[in-house]
Amino acid sequence: MTLVAHDRIDSVLDAAQDVLARRAGSQVRIDDPEDLGGSGRSTVVRVRVADNPVSLDRTLVVKAFDDNSEAGQVLREIASYRYATALPTASRPGPQLLASDLDTRILVLTDLGNGRGMLDLLESADIDEVRRGVSAWGQALGRMHAATYGGEDDFRALLRVSGRGGAGARTVAGPLMLAGIGSQASSSVRRADEVAAEIGVDVPVEFRRVLDAGLELFDDGRFRAFSPCDVGPDNILINEDGVQFMDYEWGAFRDAPLDVGYALTTFPSALSDQALQHQVELESALVDAWRSEAGPLWPALNDDVTLATLLLTSRTLWTWLGTYWMLESDTSGHDWALHTSDPRVVTARWADLAVYADDSVGGDVAESVSAVAHDVQRALQRLWFE
Repeated sequence: MTLVAHDRIDSVLDAAQDVLARRAGSQVRIDDPEDLGGSGRSTVVRVRVADNPVSLDRTLVVKAFDDNSEAGQVLREIASYRYATALPTASRPGPQLLASDLDTRILVLTDLGNGRGMLDLLESADIDEVRRGVSAWGQALGRMHAATYGGEDDFRALLRVSGRGGAGARTVAGPLMLAGIGSQASSSVRRADEVAAEIGVDVPVEFRRVLDAGLELFDDGRFRAFSPCDVGPDNILINEDGVQFMDYEWGAFRDAPLDVGYALTTFPSALSDQALQHQVELESALVDAWRSEAGPLWPALNDDVTLATLLLTSRTLWTWLGTYWMLESDTSGHDWALHTSDPRVVTARWADLAVYADDSVGGDVAESVSAVAHDVQRALQRLWFE
């Protein structure tokens, strides 16, 4: 156990105890904080429940946002956890919310245990083990999407209810509160021509249309469902109950294929050398597992061309956004799995995108994406490696 040793921990524990006491109706004492890391904006600790007047688990997880975090960000995570906690047990994507307070920026969650991180699993040289892991990942995404389809009004209601009585909630604008990572992607697309010119690449109209179509998936897709939004391998724990998604700071409703495209964009860089040789096979395993859960709900996704086009659109957008962050030294998404400071990862994503466009979709749109992907890959190769 690693004991947390920083000035803030005592105030975090005190605040968490107060939140739990209000929830339980009697005093709850927690101690033995263990650092679980955080996003840079938050402190996350596992604590032991010393005095337990109610039926609490022996250990809990406390997440405390710092004072610089926007109220909307905290509110979104509280509402997201409340929404996910209300789902049937088999469909819950991660930990349950036990208590929260918007003003003190505290959340108390069930403890999922240590488990095994998806990053660790992807590094395995055992290809069968990796295949089972990515398939479980795809199934978990599909179950979450299928269970939350049609629930957007409930989520919006929880956003409103969760903000009542919170002093900070009065400063939150609804559109900003719901935008999340979509606003980051929109900013990168607006500057597409300018950024591409910096590396000597033209962005044709057809490619811009793909980026614009990707942005539309945040607000107007046909397959809207709940998502924690950063569903990359960094935020996945595998325990005895299966795949668990962590970190709901950017939780929102959006088009479900955005999550699948995000997973396909972010996981290859974590693969072992042995597993990397089976990358295309692993990508197919993840998509097939997701479609096995989501396909019965959305029959249109059973059409290979429809699904491949949606995934090409989302992968193109995510690859562009990650590249934008890298080229512009933008740390807005520094704690997202999509963000990287490794030029090899960014370059490889464009190579992967070209392969996917060439092999999985076909047609004029795919040809345009493939051509730009090859151009950007070569330009980045010259910029960083020659």
